[in-house]
Amino acid sequence: MSQRKSPSKVQQILGEADASLLDLVDHVVNKGVVIEGDVLLGLADVDLVYLRLSALLCAADRVAPS
Repeated sequence: MSQRKSPSKVQQILGEADASLLDLVDHVVNKGVVIEGDVLLGLADVDLVYLRLSALLCAADRVAPS
């Protein structure tokens, strides 16, 4: 007997045949996304510059509801 895995939410969103880029961007903006990253610049095993970057992408009414 074979077992079928239920598709994840990402697969449900991306797997639709009629899903367009606009639908995907709309879904991301409505739910919100946080992107984080670290940049470390060094020379000869000496850390010179460290940057922590964060970005929040979502609709304005999600951040500050009226």
